[in-house]
Amino acid sequence: QVQVVESGGGLVQPGGSLRLSCATSGSTFSLLAVSWFRQAPGKERDWVATIATAGDIIAYADSVKGRFTISRDNAWNTVYLQMNTLAPQDTAVYYCRERVPGNYIWGQGTPVTVSS
Repeated sequence: QVQVVESGGGLVQPGGSLRLSCATSGSTFSLLAVSWFRQAPGKERDWVATIATAGDIIAYADSVKGRFTISRDNAWNTVYLQMNTLAPQDTAVYYCRERVPGNYIWGQGTPVTVSS
């Protein structure tokens, strides 16, 4: 019923910036939180950032704190991840995950490659 689609990934040079989008099709009435994760080949999927509907509480992983910013539009239809000062270690497939009562909904992922 609810679909999550990430976009905005691509190839960027070290030190550059990208803004990822997480778009929700369907009702966001029951949305509790939206998180970004990333997974590099051969590695586990790691948590990056979360924005929660209750109080708009925001949290970041230490590895991206100060460089990445998570935000949303007023209707919660789109959540963004602004990524600045990108480095090769940020290369991964980035996934959006939405928390609804009793369940998680994952997007398909968007690849980000940081290379010169």
